[in-house]
Amino acid sequence: MNRCVVAFTVRCAVLCVALLASGCASLSDRQRDRAAGIAAGARSTVVECTQADACAVASPLYDLAAQARAESTADAPRHYAVMLDKGSDALLARLNLIRSARERIDLQTYIFDKDDSARLVLDELLAASRRGVKVRVLIDQLSAIADLEILAALSGSHQNFAIRIYNPSFGKAKLNYLDYAGSVLCCFRRFNQRMHTKLLLVDDRIGISGGRNYQDDYFDWDAEYNFRDRDVLVAGPEAAAMAANFQAFWDARRSVPAERLNDVGRTLLEGGVPAMPVPRYLRPERVQSASAQASDPQVMEKLFVEPAFRVGAVRYIADLPQKHRRERRHDDAPAAPELEALIRGAQNEVLLQTPYLVMSKQAQSMFRDMRKRQPPPQVTVSTNSLAATDNPIVYSMSFKYKRRYLREFGFQIHEYKPFPEDAPVDYAALMPEGPPVASPVGGGDRGIRGPSGSIGPSGGSASDAGETTRRLQRTESRPSFFSSGAAAEPLPLKRAGVRMGLHAKSMVIDGEIAVIGTHNFDPRSENYNTEAAVVINDTAFAQALAGSIRRDMSPENAWLIAPRAKPPVFSGLDYSLGKVSEALPIFDIWPWRYATSYEFQPGPDCPLPVGPKDPAFQRCYVAVGDFPEVDVGAKWLYTRVLTAFGAGLVPIL
Repeated sequence: MNRCVVAFTVRCAVLCVALLASGCASLSDRQRDRAAGIAAGARSTVVECTQADACAVASPLYDLAAQARAESTADAPRHYAVMLDKGSDALLARLNLIRSARERIDLQTYIFDKDDSARLVLDELLAASRRGVKVRVLIDQLSAIADLEILAALSGSHQNFAIRIYNPSFGKAKLNYLDYAGSVLCCFRRFNQRMHTKLLLVDDRIGISGGRNYQDDYFDWDAEYNFRDRDVLVAGPEAAAMAANFQAFWDARRSVPAERLNDVGRTLLEGGVPAMPVPRYLRPERVQSASAQASDPQVMEKLFVEPAFRVGAVRYIADLPQKHRRERRHDDAPAAPELEALIRGAQNEVLLQTPYLVMSKQAQSMFRDMRKRQPPPQVTVSTNSLAATDNPIVYSMSFKYKRRYLREFGFQIHEYKPFPEDAPVDYAALMPEGPPVASPVGGGDRGIRGPSGSIGPSGGSASDAGETTRRLQRTESRPSFFSSGAAAEPLPLKRAGVRMGLHAKSMVIDGEIAVIGTHNFDPRSENYNTEAAVVINDTAFAQALAGSIRRDMSPENAWLIAPRAKPPVFSGLDYSLGKVSEALPIFDIWPWRYATSYEFQPGPDCPLPVGPKDPAFQRCYVAVGDFPEVDVGAKWLYTRVLTAFGAGLVPIL
């Protein structure tokens, strides 16, 4: 009892300190009005262009929107869809669309950094506002631009530029540790309600949605770790639905103008609107190259227009900010139920790609029901390995329930490697001075060869792969004490190199329905975050997306998860004890797991990969351990502790 009292007292003390510290930093309504007035008074009213099109660059990519509208009727809408698999291409598409805007740009995101790619995008948005385009930027507070000088400068930059922060705890843009502690202790549910929706919309005609945030590692520009991600660009009538959803968020009570926040407002009150800091690009030559390519119509034609799919109806399924109300209606949060309906409707196969394989109770019930059907549809999953993930805490829960996923749900799971040999990435561009020569496949300590060379050096420290200036907050994990520090960082590996981790959230149903969006198919996406997804019912596009996901699951890029070979004795007892241990809410301590990772070994008798149930499986695959490539050591114990004691975290992971 005494321990409980002490623990409660400590929690109350932390909460009181946090609330007192926040209260001291709060502005009065009068001060907020003054700060807003300072920002408004400093905004430039000069418009640099007097042309009707706001001096927009000519863009064949932008022209797809007009083409789609011309081909559409009320009963038969037409769209053009472009899958953005390559990070550098996804950045070029964004830059080109911003430059081609004539009237309005709406940008909505979860993370907005101030590194090379993010600053490049930010400067392009400011340039668009100065030439007469209305620009609105909405960022979730948890990962908003962590620089009060930049936020204050943006708030007073131009009459055509507006920036708002979604759901700011304690009315601040930038939180410290005490703010985090106070938010978790006093208002945990509200603090966890994040805007995970991601959208770039131009002139209400053409939009991009998917997994990418605005940070170097989403565009293959980071020297240590990059996300294998995916967006979809949609041109056509469904952009109107995107516009309506963005407007709902922009008008929401939780979307607060940056200049009315306590810390940004205090910056304005103390020194007025500061000048925008001069960008200090880590790799200016790469920024210059991307900037030049983004206005080249031939580059746009080749990269985006030629591979564009002409499709029919497209649906933008997106949660509303009302999802965060306690008394929400069913249609306030359509993303999870509509995606579940698509999965339940599968007849043959569900191809699912998610970086975080943690299933909610609803999802578990759904997959159990599907497993009972005769014959059940095959569910094939592409997800992260421990070596590739940015979030080891979430992986520990995926690891805990592998038996359930394989045995009860019938999943076939492929875990992404940290050094994929055939990823949609410019391998040479990852290296500051170009890639070193890789040793032959099968060599010992080596870099991994991709289509353009090696993804990383064969030895030395990780910093040999390129210069870094700071530690990034990469993970989109739950906001809590686990959101920073080693718990939220990728684990150390046995060899150095520029590593990749899966971040794409996509799905293909029966080879006919394609889904690309922000939904991680996990409890957070279902209950806390607002999410969005683009659904395209078109066989050609769906097959292209399926091919992209299967490429990520190929033996060059992923390990296959399958049951271990049965021990010669006591195999039934081992399975039963493991199952009982897994079911325990806290103490999952059985050391021998049901499944492990396998590497394909091609040869004369094994020309192609096979499934775990194929008689040739044990001949063609070799077990490589539970955590291949990870420099386990104490980290093995760390992961096992999370597996044993972290079950209570599942609802908020």
